[in-house]
Amino acid sequence: MSGEARPWLGRRIHLIGVGGAGMSAYARAAHALGASVTGSDGADGPYLRRLAADGVLQARVGHSAENVPAGQDVEVFHSSAIAPENVERAAARERGLPDRPRADLLGELSALRRTIAVAGTHGKTTTAAMIAHILRAAGMRPSWLVGAPIGGGLPNAGWDQGEWLVIEADESDRSLLSLTVEVAVLLNVELDHHASFASLAELREVFGSFLAAPPTAVVWDRPELLALRGGETVAFDQPEPVLGPEGSVFTWRGEQVRLSVPGAHNALDATAALEATRLAGAPLAKAIEALREFTGAGRRFQLDGVSAGGAQVYEDYAHHPTEIEATLRAARTLGQQRLVAVFQPHLFSRTQLLAREFGRALALADAVIVLDVYPARERAQDFPGISGLTIAETTADAAGGRPVYWLPAMSAAEHVLAGMLRAGDVCMVMGAGDVDALAHALAGTREGAE
Repeated sequence: MSGEARPWLGRRIHLIGVGGAGMSAYARAAHALGASVTGSDGADGPYLRRLAADGVLQARVGHSAENVPAGQDVEVFHSSAIAPENVERAAARERGLPDRPRADLLGELSALRRTIAVAGTHGKTTTAAMIAHILRAAGMRPSWLVGAPIGGGLPNAGWDQGEWLVIEADESDRSLLSLTVEVAVLLNVELDHHASFASLAELREVFGSFLAAPPTAVVWDRPELLALRGGETVAFDQPEPVLGPEGSVFTWRGEQVRLSVPGAHNALDATAALEATRLAGAPLAKAIEALREFTGAGRRFQLDGVSAGGAQVYEDYAHHPTEIEATLRAARTLGQQRLVAVFQPHLFSRTQLLAREFGRALALADAVIVLDVYPARERAQDFPGISGLTIAETTADAAGGRPVYWLPAMSAAEHVLAGMLRAGDVCMVMGAGDVDALAHALAGTREGAE
């Protein structure tokens, strides 16, 4: 970028929790805009390693007051997973430095470009990745901030010269309300973050606020969703895609579209992406051609390889019953002889409140392995009696006698799966925690998704 295109030259930004999908994306954007970026995270991981490899920053692993750079001109931002008592946040406050949420930085970034923001409980990452992919293929040089690598070897963020910015808008911490948006996309609304929202009504209010300001919105054609939007709206749907092992074929605005990633949910997401990029000025033919080449975002129906016994091993970020059902139904289109589902529950609160729904969704597989809960920001002692066994039991209730295994340790699951999987099987490893390591171990690949 030229100096004129680097308006943040001279800024010093420190990011606490920079190893996450969101904060690492902001680090990339801030660096591209000219800022001097430092950061830390509680653990090493692929996002940190790629930030270092790409020359963005060398993050500190572990939190310490000394990680916050010297000087009074340092701006400190923290991810929503970083508690107020974090030593770096405390050090910033003691020195009189700003200790700001990530939403503030995201809001600044969205104000620099014409922004397409993709919101909804499910499908945000894939749809945003599709939009970025289309705009790039159309030669529009977009910037993007997405919750996973967008495919084609590209990372979770990029900052380019074009006028458009594509953002995955997160409702979990209400950061979507800090955005300046020109085209809003709403895919669906379902209660997922139970610690953040007391009811579906409260969640709907947040999405309604998100939809209130943008001049244009692309909304799934459902009455309860369209009711959240008062202004100009493009309603989208994709009720009858033709599904198969190679993906799907569907019609959009009189044109045939071929999509390589499988599943009806991906065809629906692609339709939303096509509508959003049409509003941004992408030629229809270029958009359709680009989608044919789209291979999927990171950890979204990602084929990791083949197990020692000959099974195809996929990983997916699905961590809600609706997502699990969509993923397993998509897996059924691959023509496998047996579908083996592996699930690592994410959050004790979600496990407790949606246990029955998880069981019914997982029972779509021929065999199921359930791991223990990935706690993220929650503590097991606050949820007595809740574990992965909770979901294993509800799955067994719904499975009609099909085998369900409760294997809390990942090493035990790897051992059992190594003996179980065979040629003709599809093994779908699902969850939003660190279960990608199991998928890569089974497939014999070295490293998890970024």
